Amino acid sequence: MSWAYSKCQFFNLLNDFLVSVRTLSTFLMIATFSLESVPDLEKAMYLNIDGYPCVRLLNISGEIGCSNPGRMKVSAPIVKWESADNQVSQPSTFLIAEMKCRTSFSGMILISMVNSRCVHVLVSSDQSFAVKVAAVLVESKDIFKSSAFSPVGMFPQSEFAPYKSPNYKWNPTGSGIMWNRYNFPVFLLSKNSTLTVQEIVSQHGESNKAKPIDVAEFDLVMQTTKVGTHDSESCLTENSCLPLGGYSVWSSLPPVNTSAGPSKPLIFVMASQDSASFFRDKSVGADFPLSGMISLLAAVDALSRIDGLSKLKKQLVFLVFTGEAWGYLGSRRFLLELEMGADATKGLNNGSVGKGTSEGVTTLFAHAEMVTSGSKEILTALQQASASLSSENIKVNASSTSNPGVPPSSLMSFLSKNSSTPGVVLEDFDAAFSNRFYHSHLDNPRNINASSVEAAAVLVARAAYILAHGEMQPSPTLLNSIKVNASLVEELVGCLLSCDPGLSCDLVKKLISPGAVCPNHYVGVFLNQPSDTQSLANVDDTSRFVWNFLADKTSTSKGSNGRSTCPEGRCSAEDEVCVGMEADGEGRCVVSSTRYVPAYSPRLKFEHGSWRITGGHAADPMGHVDPVWTESYWNTISVRIYKVQSSAFDNLVLLGGITLTLLAYVTVVCTKAFLMKTLKHD
Repeated sequence: MSWAYSKCQFFNLLNDFLVSVRTLSTFLMIATFSLESVPDLEKAMYLNIDGYPCVRLLNISGEIGCSNPGRMKVSAPIVKWESADNQVSQPSTFLIAEMKCRTSFSGMILISMVNSRCVHVLVSSDQSFAVKVAAVLVESKDIFKSSAFSPVGMFPQSEFAPYKSPNYKWNPTGSGIMWNRYNFPVFLLSKNSTLTVQEIVSQHGESNKAKPIDVAEFDLVMQTTKVGTHDSESCLTENSCLPLGGYSVWSSLPPVNTSAGPSKPLIFVMASQDSASFFRDKSVGADFPLSGMISLLAAVDALSRIDGLSKLKKQLVFLVFTGEAWGYLGSRRFLLELEMGADATKGLNNGSVGKGTSEGVTTLFAHAEMVTSGSKEILTALQQASASLSSENIKVNASSTSNPGVPPSSLMSFLSKNSSTPGVVLEDFDAAFSNRFYHSHLDNPRNINASSVEAAAVLVARAAYILAHGEMQPSPTLLNSIKVNASLVEELVGCLLSCDPGLSCDLVKKLISPGAVCPNHYVGVFLNQPSDTQSLANVDDTSRFVWNFLADKTSTSKGSNGRSTCPEGRCSAEDEVCVGMEADGEGRCVVSSTRYVPAYSPRLKFEHGSWRITGGHAADPMGHVDPVWTESYWNTISVRIYKVQSSAFDNLVLLGGITLTLLAYVTVVCTKAFLMKTLKHD
C-alpha cells in the first residue's frame, strides 16, 4: 500500500514538473516569435519618455543648469515627492506632483519653480538627504492651474542697466533658480509623458517588497563634465562647448540703398525674438518677447499698404533682435557693426504687449530713461495715435516717475552707447511686470490676449508714421487708413506660439521650409564662423521666417530685367533679395533692404576654426559685464523607464532555485530507487 502511494505521489510530482517545463517552453517560443531583434527586446523592456531637459550652460565665471554628475547614465527608482519625506533610503528620481512647497527637511532650502507644482532643488547643508536626489521629473501643468513662476531674477540682467538700482523688483515673481548649478538631471515631462508617469507611480500603491520597482534612466551627460571644463574660456579652448548666438534681422520701409546708407534721420522700431527658460527646448515666450515681435510684424504689414512712404521726412527701420535674453547679444552686436551716431536715431522698443487689455480697455505704458525733447516727441506720437483710436478704447500712459529707468529691454544697449538717445519702451505694465511667467516654460499663448497685441500693433504703426511724417501731423483720414489685419495677428500667434498649427501653418510654409512644427525661441548656438551673407543654411526657423516676412512686406517692386525667380537663392541686382525660395524651390526677387545681422558676444572672436574670448571692444560699453554665455556639447539626451525586481523578489527566486535543485535531486534518487525495485520485481 505504501509502495503504491509512493508511486502515485512520484508520478504526480513528475507530471507537475513536465507541465512546468511545457509552460516555460511555450513562453520562450512566444517570446522568440514576438521579439525578433534587439530593438524589439529594448522596446519591450524600456519605455521612452518625451520631454524637455535642463542643460548645462557656462560663462566666464562658472556653470549653470543641469547635467549628470559624471560620465555615466543616472538610474534611480521613481519616488513621488509628497510621499518622500525623510524616509527615502537611496538615491531617487523625484516626481514633482501638484502640491504646495514645503520646507519640512531640516537645514534644507527648497526652491520652487511653481508654488503649486514645485521643482524642488535641494541646496542644503544637510548632505545626508541631498545625496538622495538622483534626478527630478517635472509634471506638465496647465497655466491656469499654476501660480506665478519666473526662474530668472527680480531685476533680469540688472548689470546691463544704464542706471544703478540692482534691488529694484521689475519681476516680483523671479526666483533666480535658472542661474544655479545642479549636479543632477532635471527633465520637464510632456503632457502625454506626464500621464504615463503618473499612471506608473499610481500603481505603486501599498509598499510591497515583492513588486518590481520602476526606475528612470537619464542620459544627460554633458561634454564639459566629461573633459572637466567648467567655464566658457576653458570649454571654448577644449572645444567642449559653443557660444550662444543666432541671427537678428533688420529691414526698412521703404527700402534704402544699403551701399550708400540712409540719407534721412532714422526711426528705429524694435523688438526681440528670443526667450529663455529653465528647460532649453520649452522657450516659447508668448508675452515676452513674442507679443512685442508679433505686434511689430503686424505694424509693418499695416504700413506696407500705405502709399507715399518715400516722401516721409524720416526713414523707418525695423529691428528684430535675437540673443537679448543672454546679455543683449543682438542689439549690442548690431550697434557695434553699425557704428553710427545715435543723434540721428529715435527708438521705439516693443516689449510685452500681450496683457494690456482689461475690461475691454487696452492700456499700455511708455517707459523712458529720462524726460527729453526726443522722448516727449515719441510719447506725444503714441498719444496722438491713441487719440485716433479713441473708439477702440486704447490708452497710452507715461510710466511712473518713481521707476528707476527703462525696464529690461533692447533700448538699454542704445542708452549704454549714448545716454542721450531718445527712446521709449512700450509695455503692458507700469512699475512691475504683469507677466507672472517671465522667461518661463509656462509663458505660452494662453498667457496673452490677441486683442491686446492687435491694439499695440495699430498703435505702433500709427505712432511710427507720425514720427516719420515730420513736424506736420498727418491728417486724421490718413491715420485712420492705417489698420492692422486682425486675422494676421491671430495667424501669427498660432504659427509662432503653439504647436497647432505651429510652424506648419500656411503663412510660414509660404515663406520657409521649417525644421520643426513646434516653435521654440531659445537663441541657439553658433556652429561655425558668423557670416553677413543673406543665404544662410544654419539660421533658425524664427529668424528665417522674420527675414522672409519683412523682405516680402517691405519690398517695392519685383526683380529687374523681367527676371523674378531665384532658384539658386540669389538675385542679379544688388538691391534685390530672394524671398520664399525654401518654400517653392524658386523664390522671387524683390527690392528690399532686409538683412541678417550676426548676434553673438562682442567679446568673442572666431579665428583658425575656433572661438576665443577677447578683452572686449572699445565701441561696446557693456563688454566689461558680458558673461559670455556658452552651451555644452552632448551626444544624446534621453529618459527611459524600466522595471527592476526588488531584492526581496531576487531572494525569493534564489530560494525557489535552491528548492527546485533539491526537488530535482530527490526526483533523481526516487526515480533510481523505483527503477531498481521494478527491475528486481521483473
